Amino acid sequence: MADKEVTKKPTRKTPVKTGAISKQKDLKEVAYTGKERDTGNFRKKPQKEDEESVLKDILSISGQSGLFKYISQARNGIIVESLGTGRRMNAFASMKINSLKDIAIFSKEGEIPLEEVFKKIYEKENGEQAIDYKSEPAKLDAYFSGIITEYDKDRVYISDIRKVISWYNILQSLDMLKFKKEPESGDEKKVVKKEKQGEKSQG
Repeated sequence: MADKEVTKKPTRKTPVKTGAISKQKDLKEVAYTGKERDTGNFRKKPQKEDEESVLKDILSISGQSGLFKYISQARNGIIVESLGTGRRMNAFASMKINSLKDIAIFSKEGEIPLEEVFKKIYEKENGEQAIDYKSEPAKLDAYFSGIITEYDKDRVYISDIRKVISWYNILQSLDMLKFKKEPESGDEKKVVKKEKQGEKSQG
């Protein structure tokens, strides 16, 4: 029996959902990434902690050098701006995009948010640049161990450390690292108050 010719109805193409961004795991990223941002909802429901974060709109894109800033939602992805060149581009749904806010460093005691790592580097360097990310592996290991004593060397590689330090230096050079000062404890407040009262009495 001859096969009947079947006329197939044209399939309707469904639009690519931006929620597909950041869903594919990159094995290399796992070394320092604890979570991934669903970029489709990047700015739809801003969290309070996101608004207070210095990294809330800063992104890394797999296959692209440097860092990018989130600008707006697009039809099939998001619009980002390179922090290095200022050039804007469309980051498509097929790209792997991570918010620096959602990246963490593995340590023996758990995950340390990247923002906290940057803060430690910032304090160590008094707000200045960190070492060159192209330094020798032994030097990078010693430097990073001084920042995070118990970082997990089995899961965090030298390539990850290079990336973290490179990102820090980029943001520092653009004066984008603004950390809130830790609130003074009760004892510290009392000491400051007494000192001020002593200055007034002397005056």
